[in-house]
Amino acid sequence: MKKSLLFLMMFSSSVYAGSPVNPDPTITPGVVDPQSTIEKICTVGYTKTVRNVTQKMKNKVFELYDVDPNSDKFEVDHLISLELGGSNDLRNLWPESYTTTPYNAHDKDVLENKFHDLVCADKLKLEDAQRMIAEDWVRAYKEFVEQH
Repeated sequence: MKKSLLFLMMFSSSVYAGSPVNPDPTITPGVVDPQSTIEKICTVGYTKTVRNVTQKMKNKVFELYDVDPNSDKFEVDHLISLELGGSNDLRNLWPESYTTTPYNAHDKDVLENKFHDLVCADKLKLEDAQRMIAEDWVRAYKEFVEQH
């Protein structure tokens, strides 16, 4: 029993130290900017007006996930993207891998763009897009990108 507990402790403490595909929901549950509206997010250039993640915040995110802040294999990403009304709050940021396969930061960007287009075309509710990404962006990617 002690060996299995030790293994579990070792595994759980390093589960995000490698290349997290999904964020830890206890650290990054996803946060929506209460000021965002469909009208705002569907305005060209909106994200440039609200993007505000400092280097200090990025360093904190890397620390929370035990990821080397000097690694070029990660970006600090918004779980719920700004283009979907996400917040710059630390609880919406995580170190997203560029190199994991089959899913990584590039794939999530495709999903975010797809959801943004669907929301702005009134084909998907903003709240549904936010919820699906926060709950499991990979599952949403499989459903909305791979199956279409």
